[in-house]
Amino acid sequence: MDDLKDITWLGHASFFFSDNLGNRIYYIDPFDLKSQTLQKADLIFITHAHYDHCSFEDVKKIIKDKTTVIAPIDCLEKIDIAETQKYPVSPNQAYIVKGFSFQTIPAYNIKPERLAAHPRENNWVGYIFTINDKKIYHSGDADFIPEMNELKTLHLDIAILPMGGTYTMDVIEMIQAANAIAAKVTIPMHYKRLLGEKYREAEEKLKAGVTNSQVVILQELQ
Repeated sequence: MDDLKDITWLGHASFFFSDNLGNRIYYIDPFDLKSQTLQKADLIFITHAHYDHCSFEDVKKIIKDKTTVIAPIDCLEKIDIAETQKYPVSPNQAYIVKGFSFQTIPAYNIKPERLAAHPRENNWVGYIFTINDKKIYHSGDADFIPEMNELKTLHLDIAILPMGGTYTMDVIEMIQAANAIAAKVTIPMHYKRLLGEKYREAEEKLKAGVTNSQVVILQELQ
């Protein structure tokens, strides 16, 4: 879709965003970055401290002297950069960093078999922000949590949600979440590594099941 050309899926839960004027570069959860032509970041958002989201090796590939890394405090403790470049966040807050406004949404598990993966008490987050007049939600690693039912009132343009199961909601749960959130566009993430050859089946199931949003499958940057 042409109106999503400013959003690049870097694989797993990693995304790259650029504003239409080219003035700001944003990343979320940079991990396993392979491209040698990635632009340096102005702001890096990290949802939680797991290695496949909070990766110092990948942060080093896109950081510059004036980059700010925004993350929960337990992730920032793992990233060896100047304290002036760190900005700690917690759930259910609104922030302005370098003139950029965003808010945090809790990200956690509620399924009994997953509770140890992303406990609510860890205070990990998803993010909502606006880029190029599009209000975007990146959920981080989460189940279909009660807070997602409240997001419909925000009239989101884009919701980016996981569907790999095991550590997050699976495709059936993501369908329920996407229909509850009712963003204009829903983008799946965090599933190919987990589902292997079954990922296409999950994509088709998602497209068939979501009725309140347009499902868009992005191609990963190689």
